[in-house]
Amino acid sequence: MSRASRGGGVTINTLPNDMTHVVDSNRYYTWRSFGPEEQRTHDLWFDMSDVRHGQVRVHSLLSNSYKQAVRVAMSFDFPFYGHYLRQIVIATGGFIFTGDVTHRMLTSTQYVAPLMANFDPGHSKESTVQYLDNGEVFVVQWERVRLPGKESKGAFTFQAALYKTGRITFSYRDIPLPLDEIGSEQPVKVGLSDAFVVKSSSSQSPDAAQQTIHEYHRVEIDVTKITSHSAVELTPLPTCLLLDSCELCLSSNQTYGCSWCNVLQRCSDGMDRHRQEWLDYSCSEESEGATCEDYFRDGGFTVFSAAPETEDSTSTTSLRNGCECGAEDRDDTQLHTFSSADVKTGSSMKTRRFSNTAVVAGIAAALVLLLALVLVAVFIHCHPAASPLHLIQRRRSYWPSLKFQRQQPGYTEVDGERHEKSSTAEAGRC
Repeated sequence: MSRASRGGGVTINTLPNDMTHVVDSNRYYTWRSFGPEEQRTHDLWFDMSDVRHGQVRVHSLLSNSYKQAVRVAMSFDFPFYGHYLRQIVIATGGFIFTGDVTHRMLTSTQYVAPLMANFDPGHSKESTVQYLDNGEVFVVQWERVRLPGKESKGAFTFQAALYKTGRITFSYRDIPLPLDEIGSEQPVKVGLSDAFVVKSSSSQSPDAAQQTIHEYHRVEIDVTKITSHSAVELTPLPTCLLLDSCELCLSSNQTYGCSWCNVLQRCSDGMDRHRQEWLDYSCSEESEGATCEDYFRDGGFTVFSAAPETEDSTSTTSLRNGCECGAEDRDDTQLHTFSSADVKTGSSMKTRRFSNTAVVAGIAAALVLLLALVLVAVFIHCHPAASPLHLIQRRRSYWPSLKFQRQQPGYTEVDGERHEKSSTAEAGRC
């Protein structure tokens, strides 16, 4: 599905089933549900009227709108699939968008969804969207929201909590009907999703950048577990991105498929939000069959070419058609090996040459600069209208005002600060 975005097009692709991992693979998250009779359900619910949890903000725009989304900054870095996020987008439809590129299809991927559905908080004055941030956890609550056309069925109240440790919890207080009976044009989703963005040039217009979003993992919660007074707890598992050295990357028994890219100094399996860099620097080829000793051999060190390669049409096609985990083989990666002996040999001769060259270059540069200053002074003296100040003033009148133009998205992102109420919810008030 091709959709317009800021400055270009966005194509959203879901990987084939054999390349889309689910939570049962124990790759990124594990989850557990709790029923109405379990104490854990009660412990995970945040009472937004209790000031001990922190300051609660009721967002006036989201509480009175339909299909709106607002970007909010958290007070801490939240680890999501191994990536640290500081900003998120809260949507009226019962989910949090975690991506960097906003587009029409916010519901497709890159979300934290306690209950993604076609909610309309603007239907009733009782409906609110509120959140709190106490530095350890960020909680969003959708309070008494209703479904268009099913208002008589009752109101939904639920919340999502993002912990500083990376843990995520979904809590449900009021679920008036089974989720499989909601039935709307927007699919009902409960779970997590993440994707990476790959940029490529369009074949019709090489100068127009095309961004393709590939969903590489999704956690789908069993919707039959979601009832009134229930909860779900999702626990993050170690990822390759959290391993910050070659030794830890290649020796870890808690992660799977990790490779070390020496030029980026990054551990990854190639399927994360840094996928573009992984392809640009040919990390798959660099790390194939390599060990940490290969980078530090014989008292020297190995450096791979740091210049990214231009993505060709072959690699772009393979990404769109199947998003292969490895990049296409390339033969132009340059390998330079330096040892301590090579560096010391002839060092005194190179120093002398560089010293003499630097003196000559400095004198020549000074003469050229002096001559340029004299010519500029003479020119300005003879042509006062061409002074720098006059040129700047004339340029201002001809310089156009540039503004971003974007099409109306399915979910409209708005400036949260512009509509945020200065007041906060106090104890005993929702």
